[in-house]
Amino acid sequence: MDEDVLVTPGHLISLAARGFARLSEARLGPLGFGVGQLPVLVALHNGIARTQRDLARFAKVEQPPMAQMLARMERDGLITRTRDPQDGRSSHIALTRTAQERLSEASERLFQGNREALAGFSDAEANQFVEFLVRLIENLDRIASVETENSDT
Repeated sequence: MDEDVLVTPGHLISLAARGFARLSEARLGPLGFGVGQLPVLVALHNGIARTQRDLARFAKVEQPPMAQMLARMERDGLITRTRDPQDGRSSHIALTRTAQERLSEASERLFQGNREALAGFSDAEANQFVEFLVRLIENLDRIASVETENSDT
């Protein structure tokens, strides 16, 4: 075998993702947040989603894990749920005042971690790196979509 699987993009990105997750958990934990909650926190803060279904779609996770995460977030005082008057089976989800107050510090801690992780990169390199990752994720989403379609037929 000529290629070293330990220096493939997939493996290196996996290592980087785990490193970022450890760093983020260490910095977010004291604020009561977990790194897995970030898509939910951002979506609720920015008004992108207000229901469990929309949050699951936004975060690209299945409904059962999203339900579990939301239950933990509600238990921890980060979100509130109110019944949708039009659809009694659905709830509107919102950040609590506590979560809103902590979110700006959480964001700053994450941005600082990203700046530290990209030490030695020029601004142009960092921007290009992000562009590459966005393109890579789009490719992976497209491949997964095609493979899902093929497995359904």
